[in-house]
Amino acid sequence: MTTEIASHESSLRAAVTAAVAAIPPAWPLASSVAVNPWLGQTGEGLAMVAARMSRAAGIAMTMDRAWYRDRIVSGAITDDDLASALHAAEGWRPASVAALKQSLAAPAPPPQAIPTIADLAAEASGIDWAAIIADRFGNWAAGWFDEGQALWAAPRGTSAYAAWRSAATHDLTPEILGLAGFAAKVAAAPETAEEALALIVARLDLAPAAMASCFHRALSALGGWAHAARHRQWQANLAGGDDAAIADFLTIRMMWEYALLDHYRPQIGTAWQAAVVAHATPLVPTEAQCVDAIVQEAAEHAAQRAIAAVLAEEIAVAPALPPKLQMAFCIDVRSEVFRRALETVDPHIRTLGFAGFFGLTASHQRLGSDVAEHRLPVLLNPGLTTRAGGTADLPADMAKRLETRVTRAWARFKLAAVSSFAFVEAAGPTYGFKLIRDALALGKTGDCDEPAPRPDPALDLAIRASSAESILRAMSLTEGIAPLVVLAGHGANVVNNPHASGLHCGACGGYSGEVNARLLAGLLNDEEVRMCLREKGIMIPYSTMFLGALHDTTTDAVHLFDSDLVSPAHRKDVIRLRSWLEAATVLARTERAARLPRADNQQAITRRSRDWAETRPEWGLAGCKAFIAAPRARTQGRNLGGRAFLHDYNWQKDEGFGVLELIMTAPVVVASWISLQYYGSSVAPEVFGGGNKLLHNVVGGFGVVEGNGGTLRTGLPWQSVHDGASLVHEPLRLTVCIEAPREAMTAVLERHPGIAALFDNRWLHLFALDDAGRMAWRYAGHSRWQPSEAGTQTPNQSRVAA
Repeated sequence: MTTEIASHESSLRAAVTAAVAAIPPAWPLASSVAVNPWLGQTGEGLAMVAARMSRAAGIAMTMDRAWYRDRIVSGAITDDDLASALHAAEGWRPASVAALKQSLAAPAPPPQAIPTIADLAAEASGIDWAAIIADRFGNWAAGWFDEGQALWAAPRGTSAYAAWRSAATHDLTPEILGLAGFAAKVAAAPETAEEALALIVARLDLAPAAMASCFHRALSALGGWAHAARHRQWQANLAGGDDAAIADFLTIRMMWEYALLDHYRPQIGTAWQAAVVAHATPLVPTEAQCVDAIVQEAAEHAAQRAIAAVLAEEIAVAPALPPKLQMAFCIDVRSEVFRRALETVDPHIRTLGFAGFFGLTASHQRLGSDVAEHRLPVLLNPGLTTRAGGTADLPADMAKRLETRVTRAWARFKLAAVSSFAFVEAAGPTYGFKLIRDALALGKTGDCDEPAPRPDPALDLAIRASSAESILRAMSLTEGIAPLVVLAGHGANVVNNPHASGLHCGACGGYSGEVNARLLAGLLNDEEVRMCLREKGIMIPYSTMFLGALHDTTTDAVHLFDSDLVSPAHRKDVIRLRSWLEAATVLARTERAARLPRADNQQAITRRSRDWAETRPEWGLAGCKAFIAAPRARTQGRNLGGRAFLHDYNWQKDEGFGVLELIMTAPVVVASWISLQYYGSSVAPEVFGGGNKLLHNVVGGFGVVEGNGGTLRTGLPWQSVHDGASLVHEPLRLTVCIEAPREAMTAVLERHPGIAALFDNRWLHLFALDDAGRMAWRYAGHSRWQPSEAGTQTPNQSRVAA
C-alpha cells in the first residue's frame, strides 16, 4: 500500500511538472521581452503541438486555410513549394500535391478544447462559470502580483495558495451566484497546496494518464496569470532556486473544478468522465492538422525562395575604401533599414551587426534608483553590476530620488479615495494645457541625460581585457579598425503605451541599449585594455575612438554620447558623423513611412512618437522572417525590407568555432522567441495575443487586462501585427542562414540538444550559405543536410538528394 501511495504521489508530481513546463513565462511590462509561446513543446513538431493545443486551449497553430489558398492562387506558394513541404512531412501526409490541394479546399474543423468542469457546469446551469472564475481569480491575482500600483497592497509573506485561500473563505460572490458552500469547502481544504491537489485528484477520479493533460487544460484556462506565475518560477530557476506560485495556481483552479463537480455532479458527472477519458487518450494529430502543418511549411519554403533570390542578386560592388566610420548596430530587424540607408550616404562607412547587449551582462541601476535592471538576454544571469554616474553625480542622484518620491506621493494623492474627487474639482482645469499639448502631439519623448554608466565594483584589468578581446572577436572586429567606431544600442520613445518596453532591445532584457553601448565604448577606449589587446594580436590604432549611441527605432534619430569622452582630435569626425546620421535618418524614415498607416511623409514618423492616441507608433519587429550570420558583404546593398536579423560573422576568423556556438545558442534563440511570439500573436491571438490596445488597463503595474478585470493578456497587442484591414506580420517560422561549414554547425547542435530540437522539429529552419552567399544547403534534421531547392538547386534535385 505504501508503494502504491508513493507511486501515485510520484505520478502526480510528474504531471504537475509536465503541465507547468507547457506554460510559457510572461515578463512584466517594465521589462517585457518576446517569448516563444510553445517553449515547452519544442520537442514536438507543428502537427503534434496543434493536437496538443487544440486539446488544452482550443486554438489552431496555423492560419485559416483561406490564407494559404489565396497565396496558392496568386502564385506566391508554388506547386514546387507544396511538393517540397509534402516530401519533408513526418507522419501522415496526402498522397500527392493534388491530394494536398483537394484537402486544403475544404474548411478545417475548428479546434475544440476538452471541456473543463466549469464549461460543463455552465452548459448545465446557464451560468457562465468560466467567466466567473476568470473574474474572481483575476481580482485576487491582480493584488497578489501587484508591483506598487495598488494603494492598499495585498498581504505578503505567504504562498499563493495560502493567500488565495484566506481571501476565498471571505468572498461570498460564488455563493451569491449559485455555488453554495464554496467558502466552507475552501476553508475545509488541506492547508498545503500539494495535499489539496492530491485530495482534488482523488475526488475528480483523475487517472494518472489523464492528469498532465487535465492540468495543462486548467492552467491554459487561467491565461496570462499562469504565464506570469511561470515567469516567477523561471527567474527563480535562473538563480538556482524554485518558485511554487504556478503550482499553487493550478491547485486553486482545480479547487474550483472540484467544488463545481460536487455541486453539479448529477447533471455533468457522465460528461466529466468522458472528458477524463479524452485527457487520457494518447495524442495523435488529425489528418486536418497534418495538412495545415504541411501548407504552413510550404509558405515558409516560398519565403525562403524570396530570401534566396535577394541573396543571389548580382550587386555592383564599389572598390573597397579605407573606412572612416564603423558603426555597430543591434541585429534587430529594424536596424537593417537604417544600416542600408547609412551605407549609401558615403562609401567610407561600414556597418556591423551584433547582439545589442554587446556582450556585457550588466545589472544596472539608473540615477536615483535602487532597481536592478538586468540589461542582458533573459537566458543569462548578470555578470557585472553597474550604475549611472560616480561621486560627482551624488547631488544629482539625491535630487532624482527626491523628485521620484514627490511624483509618487502626488500620484497617490490624486488617486486616493478621499482626495481624488476634490483634486479633480480644484486642479482639473490646470491640466488643460497638458491635454491640448498631448492631443496635438506637441510634447517631447526620450531622455538621454543619464551620466555615463560605470561598473560598481570596478573590474580588474585582466577581466576588462578578457571581456574586450572576446567581444571584439565575436564582432569580427579585430583588424582594419576605423578612426571612429560607434556602438549603437537601440530603444523606442513613445507615449501612453504600456507595451513600450516590448519595442526596446530584447537582447537587453526589454530595456534600451545605450547603457551597454556606453559601457563597451568606455572599455575599448581604456588605454590599459588596448595595451593588453595588442599583446593578444588585436591592434586598435592609437587614433581610434569608440563612441556610444542610441538608435531610436520609432523616429530613426540617433543620439550620440560624445560627452562621455572629450576628444578634440575627433571633433571634426563627430561633426561629419552627425551629418551622415541626419542624411540616413531621412532615408530610413521615408522608407518606413510607406509601411505605417497614416504616415504620409518622413515628418509624420517623429509626430507619431509623441501622439498619445497612436496605437501603431512603429511596427516593431513585425515581418521578421530571417536571421543571417555572415560577412556584411553577403547582404550589403540588398534590400531585405527590415525583415532580417543581421549578425556579422566571419567563420575563417573563428578558431574552434566558439563564436559560431555563441551565435547559435544565444542570438538565434532570442530571435526565435521574437519570431514565434509574433507568429503566436497572429495565428492564436485569443490565447497568445495581448488583445486590443483600446481596451487595455494596466493592472498591478506588471500587465494589462481588457476592460476592468478578468484574464491577464500577454503577447503582442492586435495593433502590433494588424493594420486594421489585414495582417502586417506574415506568420512564418524563422529562417536561419549561416555562412559556416556544415560540419561545424552540426557539431554545435549535437552539443546542445535543446537547440537541435528547434531545428529538428522545424520551429526554425537552418541553411548553410556557400562562399558566394547563396543558400546552398538546407538542414534536414537530426544531423542531416540536403542541397537547398531555395538556393542553387531545383526542387527535384533536392528531393533526390534527400
